[in-house]
Amino acid sequence: MTDIVGVDAWEVLDSRGDPTVRVRVDTADGSGTFTVPAGASTGAHEAVERRDGGDRYGGRGVREAVAAVRDELEPVAVGRPVTDQRGVDEALADRDGTADLSRLGANAVLGVSGAVARAAAAATDRPLYESLAPSPGPGSIPLPMINVLSGGLHAAADLPIQDFLIVPTGAETYPEALETAWAVRRAAAKRLGDGEHPPSVADEGGFVPDVADADAAFETLAGAVRDAGFEPARDDVAFAVDVAATHFHDPDRDRYALGDTAVDRGAMIDRVASWVGDYPLVSVEDPLAEDDWEGWARLADRVGDRVQLLGDDLLATNPDRLERAVDGGVANAVLVKPNQAGTITRARRVLERAQAAGWAPVVSARSGETCDSTIADLAVACDAGQIKIGSLARSERLAKYNRLLGIDRSSDGGFAGAAALAP
Repeated sequence: MTDIVGVDAWEVLDSRGDPTVRVRVDTADGSGTFTVPAGASTGAHEAVERRDGGDRYGGRGVREAVAAVRDELEPVAVGRPVTDQRGVDEALADRDGTADLSRLGANAVLGVSGAVARAAAAATDRPLYESLAPSPGPGSIPLPMINVLSGGLHAAADLPIQDFLIVPTGAETYPEALETAWAVRRAAAKRLGDGEHPPSVADEGGFVPDVADADAAFETLAGAVRDAGFEPARDDVAFAVDVAATHFHDPDRDRYALGDTAVDRGAMIDRVASWVGDYPLVSVEDPLAEDDWEGWARLADRVGDRVQLLGDDLLATNPDRLERAVDGGVANAVLVKPNQAGTITRARRVLERAQAAGWAPVVSARSGETCDSTIADLAVACDAGQIKIGSLARSERLAKYNRLLGIDRSSDGGFAGAAALAP
């Protein structure tokens, strides 16, 4: 077995121009490099990234996380078999010593974990999606959930809802799904632009619409779908929405601030249920706050048999929170973000537990991304069935979409398609 002989780390910049951690793991037979993403709409229950504070980069520097890799994590990793992902990841987490990886920083720990996965693929001369795959092998190309319009923390806009996405459920192949999304996005740009200037673009490449409520955004999306020659329908071009409700929820008053209106839990549930009834929605992400377990349960009873209820902030790629959600029946799908979990192994554990429970996993990028395409390979390796990367814009997004195009040419796993959606 090929042992790890060296680990290095340094500070680079992500898609928002903020510092992040890049790690390289070396073996005698190959090296692997991984760059850690970061979120804007981060949940309270995520693994904790480490930032330097102070004046440099507005406090967002990561020199301390880089030092943690070099000083504390390299000695743990060196000498271990690079193909023992689980063993290395557990040793890294043990060295940190906290459940949320807050001592050394989840960005330090995940940096090493991801670089180990890539080094293992290089050392064994296999593509990453094969190296990461459990027996009997990698799965299908995932159905993409593609951002078209953005608000919330991803955009400087009056629209509190974070993302409005399309799901090309009528596509029979992955390349066809991308062609559909390209046409819809182009049509949306024409609708939102003024003829001379394109519309503003948010963190994940979605356009920022000049609207303040969700219904207007859904109608804009429906118009763009029709302009592109498709039908806004559950079996042609369906919709998805990332509400990110935690970020406009007032816990003291227990109210959700939708524009100029603050509504209680019941009214918020009514609002989401009306969207499910009025539009071809197949996935609703974070429709209620991250600790509003009662509200999630009530919403699941009401619409959980008709739509994918996707937990992000609620579940935070955390196995304990996922277990509680499965037991309570409060959702039927989980967003899987490796940097929420802190290691590749922890992320896979959540993904596999979701599949065992009959839930749908959705592998996801973050708003602060890099051109690292590891999550594309992870989604195929574990047969996740769905992926959420962002819009068809910006190189950090396209690196992952293009990686899936490459895998599609070399893998015979097929395309997951609409069958991957819950329920």
